[in-house]
Amino acid sequence: MGISGEQALDCFRSDDLVGIGMEADAVRRRLHPESVVSYVIGCSIDCAAVMDVGTQAGNTSGVGCAHRVFDEIGETVAMGGTGARLVCGSELEMGGGIEWLEGLFRGIKQRFPSIWIEGLSAAEVVTNAGACGLGLQETLARLREAGLDSISGNGVDLADGVGQGRAGRFSVPEWVEVHRAAHRVGMRTAATMTFGAGETLEQRVDFLQAVRQLQEETGGFAAFVPVAAAAPGGRELDGVTAVERLKTLAISRMFLDNIENMQTIGAAQGIKVLQMGLRFGANDVGPVAPECSGASEEDVRRIIRDAGFMPVQRDMVYRTMMLN
Repeated sequence: MGISGEQALDCFRSDDLVGIGMEADAVRRRLHPESVVSYVIGCSIDCAAVMDVGTQAGNTSGVGCAHRVFDEIGETVAMGGTGARLVCGSELEMGGGIEWLEGLFRGIKQRFPSIWIEGLSAAEVVTNAGACGLGLQETLARLREAGLDSISGNGVDLADGVGQGRAGRFSVPEWVEVHRAAHRVGMRTAATMTFGAGETLEQRVDFLQAVRQLQEETGGFAAFVPVAAAAPGGRELDGVTAVERLKTLAISRMFLDNIENMQTIGAAQGIKVLQMGLRFGANDVGPVAPECSGASEEDVRRIIRDAGFMPVQRDMVYRTMMLN
């Protein structure tokens, strides 16, 4: 059993960063005694943007524009990639009904049978379900049958009443209901917590509690990913500190000991913080996407080795592929 909500709050308010990190590292070593750290090779594609480019080029065919998605996934497969994250938007934004999304997923699977497709945030699932007049579970079952393997873990707004009306952000209970429905149709998902965006410490802990309870109910979460909010105005000095990033990661690891994998994100926080994160509870560094981060697979393997671990490539559901 992980630490309690009260203990989590005490940790958030504590100045003992080293002690918190050691406790989290003990949980990591208990869950992952083999001392390996995983990563995944994948791509992220904004389908709406790809469609827009195709339309501007005079291609008004949805199928024709979808070939641009196929091309990008093909490049990822060629470099050893095993997954694709698709930002799909709602059926209204994509210019068709749920049938369009089903066609896209089927087209991907026909060309790349082994690729793992992650697409649609919880908010987008709700929008699509409402647009086609279906329930959440029926909508997800149809999309899964077409080839969608998982939904995105992001999009939840921890600070109730903050940022109302922003696309893709909605309440914790709504987010939980969508992931419950996804787990019920057999999807494995990851839970992402964006912190440092105006929420209170209590709201962070409430979200951790909601995730732990749903995991106890369904066992459907493969991983948890704490992500620091973007710095206001792009000024890193005004953003979430390295101490807060490491502390939140460690507390998440101690609280969610019923979720096997904990991910630390390197692109936005720097190599040193990423390596420290591997001693603060994380056992995964997320996706290798050179087009976004500029880091090659060998760069990531070296970073993991330098932190004292063995790198291992995984697929999107955290199954080991090979040691490197």
